[in-house]
Amino acid sequence: MLLVTGITGHSGKYFLQELINNNYEGPIRCIVRENSDTSMIDYSGLDIEKFVGDLEDPEFMNKAMEGVHTVLHIASIFYSVTLMRAAIKNDVKRAILVHTTGIYSKYKSASEEYKIIEQSIEKMIKESSSKIGLIYLRPTMIYGYINDKNMIIFIKMVDKLRLFPIINQGRNLIQPVNGRDLGKAYYQLLMQKSITNGDYILSGEKPVSMKAMFSLISSILGKKTTFVSVPLSIGVFMATLLKVCSFGKVDYIEKVQRMGENRSFPHQKAKEDFGYQPMPFSEGLKIEIEEYLNKVQ
Repeated sequence: MLLVTGITGHSGKYFLQELINNNYEGPIRCIVRENSDTSMIDYSGLDIEKFVGDLEDPEFMNKAMEGVHTVLHIASIFYSVTLMRAAIKNDVKRAILVHTTGIYSKYKSASEEYKIIEQSIEKMIKESSSKIGLIYLRPTMIYGYINDKNMIIFIKMVDKLRLFPIINQGRNLIQPVNGRDLGKAYYQLLMQKSITNGDYILSGEKPVSMKAMFSLISSILGKKTTFVSVPLSIGVFMATLLKVCSFGKVDYIEKVQRMGENRSFPHQKAKEDFGYQPMPFSEGLKIEIEEYLNKVQ
């Protein structure tokens, strides 16, 4: 049996669509919340069992793992330790964990907690008699839908501001990945049963500078935008001020800090091992901006 978490989320829905498109055979168990929209699951035509519960609940997770051969964990990395403990206890054979390239950040706040989580998982496996295969998938910045909490923020800012601040002339490189490409990648790897261990980056087609990204957003929106370079230190100060004034409710400090570092990573290994091939950034960005414009009009 295949167990999937996060299937009602953004990239999870695209993964489910891949299962449907390819007429996936075999039982699937999906962990969902009480308030999750499961209509796509209900009408999928696949052999799917819905398991309603909390990923942080060890007892619930032990029940969810019964009879499971493979786990695809798309939900938050912060549930990974509880999930893997249950997987090891129930002798699951293969675990595919969707984590993050944030682990490579030079900023401790952005990477240290991710490292601790993965170290804990690997320690559990070593200390057990489990022979579970462990695969990490590491998406870069995920975009491609109107509530992605990443690109949509930039789209809204460029849409509203004619004088647009960019950190350090916007020279740093990023490599955003579309949720549609992630859904395909999850399916491609799942079906490559010979891959039982590995660490794969899932990035966009090619690197793009922050300024080029903002310029492309402006062009697709049909706006005339003037870009003003702001030193990273001032950007962090303004983000800190915003956090203080909002009593901690609006915290963009880490986002601003990471605008000062390159976040582009090659995906050659994923391409070679299971045929990963992401769409051009301009194509994916246009889809998201069209969805945004349809909503605001």
